[in-house]
Amino acid sequence: MFAIFKREVQSFFTSPIGYLIVGLFLLLNGLFLWVFKGAYNIFDYGFADLGNFFLLAPWIFTFLVPAVTMKSFSEERKAGTLELLLIKPISIWKLVLGKFWGAFFLCVIAILPTLVYVFAISKLGIIEGNFDFGVVLGSYFGLLFLIAAFTAIGVFTSTLSESQIIAFILGIVLCFFLFNGFDAMSSLFSAGETQQWVQGVGGNAHFNRISKGVLDTRDLVYFISITLLFLFLTHQRLKQLAK
Repeated sequence: MFAIFKREVQSFFTSPIGYLIVGLFLLLNGLFLWVFKGAYNIFDYGFADLGNFFLLAPWIFTFLVPAVTMKSFSEERKAGTLELLLIKPISIWKLVLGKFWGAFFLCVIAILPTLVYVFAISKLGIIEGNFDFGVVLGSYFGLLFLIAAFTAIGVFTSTLSESQIIAFILGIVLCFFLFNGFDAMSSLFSAGETQQWVQGVGGNAHFNRISKGVLDTRDLVYFISITLLFLFLTHQRLKQLAK
């Protein structure tokens, strides 16, 4: 598994793709948070906290993660190297996990520079350092779980087609539906238990709770379950392709 992981990471950083993806994520966040006027601009917001960053980041990752994962198996299928990987003395699970952790690692690398925002916010307050560190820590924790779920979805969609573009589009659709689709569907119901249940199936409600600094096991189990479900589907899909 480590060999696959190492190969994936090297493939990202031996070409401009990895640097482009990380740079694009940081550029978009920086522009929306610090430059462009609007709802996400921290200066316009008037409060020294990172709430706007954690509102914006999931939407960027909805596009960024599928861009990272789209080549995971699509490229292998198109190049004809997937068959070679499947006949090697490595289990399908190790192959899936190696691809998953490689893509996940790149996304984590992308968010590490945003820790500078924590320092900047701590300096911008009327009282220096007066911000809720627990909420920030919880939000980063929730973002990692959300990235894991998106990565599992993206790796799965990369097995569905030899075309990276199709895998990319399918990844965006599924990530968007997981994060915001159920919220939109809940608006079809009147306020009550049914509406709350439909919202609870989506990732947005669970991410919002974690980002408030509340680490509820139900939210963690939700993201872990979504991640494991799509990794299992990826495993089953590869078993079909191996026949």
